[in-house]
Amino acid sequence: MHTKSFLKLVLLGALACLPWTVSAQSNPNNEVGLVEHNGAVQQDISPPLRDIPDVGRKKTGPDNPLRLIPRKFLNQHDPVVQTSTATYVATTSGLNFAGVGNGDYLFVPNAAPPDTTGAVGATQYVQWVNESFAVFDKATGAIAPGFPKAGNTLWSGFGGGCQTNNDGDPIVAYDKAANRWVLTQFSVTGGGSSGYLQCVAVSTTSDATGSYNRYAFSYGTVQFPDYPKLGVWPDGYYISYNIFNNGSTFAGAKVCAFDRAKMLTGASATQVCFQLSNIFGGLLPSDLDGATAPPAGSPNTFVAFGNDAVSLDTWKFHADFTTPANSSFVHTNIPAPAFSPACSGGGTCIPQAGTSQQLDSLADRLMHRLAYRNFGDHESLVVNHSVTAGSSVGIRWYELRGISATPAVYQSGTYAPDSTYRWMGSIAMDKVGNIAVGYSASSSSINPGIRYTGRAPTDSLGTLQAETTILTGGGSQIGGLSRWGDYSAMTIDPTDDCTFFYTTEYLKSSGSFNWSTRIASFKFPSCTSAPPVLTSIKVSPASASVPTGNTQQFTAAGLDQFGNPVSPQPTFTWSVSGGGTISSTAGLFTAGATAGGPFTVTASSGTLNGTASVTVTAPAADFSLTVSPASQTVTRGNTATYTVTITGSNGFSGPVTLSLTGQPSRATVTFSPTAATSTSTLAVTTQSKTMKGTYTLTIHGVSGSLNHTATTQMIIN
Repeated sequence: MHTKSFLKLVLLGALACLPWTVSAQSNPNNEVGLVEHNGAVQQDISPPLRDIPDVGRKKTGPDNPLRLIPRKFLNQHDPVVQTSTATYVATTSGLNFAGVGNGDYLFVPNAAPPDTTGAVGATQYVQWVNESFAVFDKATGAIAPGFPKAGNTLWSGFGGGCQTNNDGDPIVAYDKAANRWVLTQFSVTGGGSSGYLQCVAVSTTSDATGSYNRYAFSYGTVQFPDYPKLGVWPDGYYISYNIFNNGSTFAGAKVCAFDRAKMLTGASATQVCFQLSNIFGGLLPSDLDGATAPPAGSPNTFVAFGNDAVSLDTWKFHADFTTPANSSFVHTNIPAPAFSPACSGGGTCIPQAGTSQQLDSLADRLMHRLAYRNFGDHESLVVNHSVTAGSSVGIRWYELRGISATPAVYQSGTYAPDSTYRWMGSIAMDKVGNIAVGYSASSSSINPGIRYTGRAPTDSLGTLQAETTILTGGGSQIGGLSRWGDYSAMTIDPTDDCTFFYTTEYLKSSGSFNWSTRIASFKFPSCTSAPPVLTSIKVSPASASVPTGNTQQFTAAGLDQFGNPVSPQPTFTWSVSGGGTISSTAGLFTAGATAGGPFTVTASSGTLNGTASVTVTAPAADFSLTVSPASQTVTRGNTATYTVTITGSNGFSGPVTLSLTGQPSRATVTFSPTAATSTSTLAVTTQSKTMKGTYTLTIHGVSGSLNHTATTQMIIN
C-alpha cells in the first residue's frame, strides 16, 4: 500500500536510533544532500521462519487517500502507439494457481490495495500482499505448511516498529548470485514520534522458510518513506522512496544503498542515501536478472520519466560504504517518445463492468521492476508505465541500452490494440532476449482481469504480439474503493533463466476489500534450458596436511551460480605455490622433503580459479608390527609361541600395548611383556578339549593414537 489503507493506533516502542548526518552537497543536477547513516538501527538473525508462529493481523478500516507525485503534464501525441497485433504471443503455459487472497488458504483481506509482489527462487516462489506472505513450491504451486503468515512475523522478537507494525508496501526479491531471499516492508505507524523505518530481511540460505538476517534502517521522524522499491545489485541492495514530509508534503525522491556484503553475513550494515528535490519522484533501481553480472564496478542505474513527458531521467548510483562521502549519484536526461500519463497524470479513470466506480491508474510513475540483463555484447533495461492511448489507457514500455555509457532508448511502444484499458504492468526479459509484460485489463464491459503479452528478438522493434489471458475477472471493485495495485511483479526463474512468473490481483466477485491474487508462469519456446553457466570452482579437500614425501589427492568441481555441479565438467589445470609438486592434469600433490606452508593449490579453468591450502609436515613418529613364525602347529593341550617385533620410525620409543584376537576358545593368551618397546613373546596355550582347526591370530598394538596389527596362523591337531 503505497499509503496505508487504514489507520493503526499503535505507537512504536522506544528504539535507540544511531545518529545520522546530512552533508549539503549542492550540484546542478539536483542531487542535493548525501545522507550518511551510521548503520541499521538494529540487526539480528531470526530463528527458522517455519518455526515462528503467525503473529496474526489486526482488524483495519478503509483506505487512506492516494499519495500522488505532484506533476504537470501536457497532453501530447503518442508516436509509438501499437493499435494492432499479429499472432498470439508464442508462449507455453506453465502453472496457474491461487496466490494469497480472499478465501484462499483461509486468508481474508483487511486492507486495500494488496500491493502484490513476488519472486521466484531456486525451488520456491514467495508472494507478499498486504499484509501477509506465503511460500510456494515453484514446481507444483503447493503452499508451504504454516503459511500464509503476517508480514511482521519475519521480525518476531526483533523489537521496535518492525516487530510491532505490519504496515505493508512489501517487496520480495531473490538475490540470484547469492541464492538468498530479500524481503522488505516499511514501518510507518507512529513514525512521526518514534521514527520511520525500512525493515529488511535477508535469508541465510535459499530456503525462504529458514532463518533471516534482519535489519531496520531509520529515516527520522519527518520523512515518510512512501512506495519503497528495491533492486538487487552486486555491491548493494538499492532502494527508492517517494518522501512525504510528515506524511503529507512531497519532498522529492530518496535513494539508498544497503551494504549487501555485510547483510549476507549478518554483520552490522550501513546505508548511503541521496535526497533529491521535489521535481523528481517515482525512481526505480535496476534489479539484476540472469547469471552474467554487470561489468565490474558498474553503478546501479535508476530511472524515472521526465516531467516534460518526452524524456526519461536516469541516474548512476555509486555507493562507497567505506568512505560514504565518495559516493555519487549522477543524473542524465535522455529523450523518449512523447506520452500523456494515464488519467490526467496518475489519477482515477479506469472503468469496470457493471459499476460507475473507477480505479486508480498510478500513472504518475514507472512501474516495478526496472529489470537489468547483461547479454555480454550489450546490456539492457526494460521498464513500463501507463499512458493515455486514444480513448483508453495502454502500456508504455521501453528497452534501454548503452547502460555502462549513456543509457538510451533502444526501442519502445505503447500497447493499446483496442479500447480495453491496460495498466499496472510489470516487465522482464529472458536470457535470449524475449520480453514479457503482464498487466491488469478492464473496461466498461469487462471486469478487471489478468493478461500478458510479449515479443521475440526477431519481432519488429517497438511491437508486442497479441495478448494471452491468464484469468478473466469474476467481479468489479465497488463500495467507493478505487485503490488497485499498487504494483505487480514479473520475475524470471533463475534456474532455467527462461520461465516468467507473474502475479497480480483480481476479484472473484464484485465487492470491496475482497480481492484475490493469481500466480502464473509461462515461457517462450525459443528459450531453451542450455547447460548451466560455470561461475565458480570448488577444490576438495579445502585444506590438508601432508607429511614430507607423501601424497594427497585434490579434486575440483565446476559449479553454476546456484552452487550445483555443471555438466559436463570442465578440464582443470593444477598448480601449487610451493612445498612440493602437483600433477597439472590429475591434481595429485607430492610433498617435498622440507616441512612448511600453508601453500596454495589452484585448479583453473579459463579465467576461473578454485583454491585449497596444503601444509607439509615432518613425518610423524610411528611403529610397525611383525610376528614370527608365520604359522605354528600344535597338539591339543600344548602351547604355541610366537615372537612379536616392534619397529619404531621417526623417533618412536613406545611402549606398545599388545593384545590378541582370533584365538580358539578354551585357550589362554599371554604376552611377555604386555607393554613392549622392541619384542614380546606371545604364548597361546590350548586345552585337551580345544577344538581342532586352523585359526588366524591378529596381534593388535596400540600406542596413544597409533594402532597397528600383524597376523599369524595357529593349527591345532
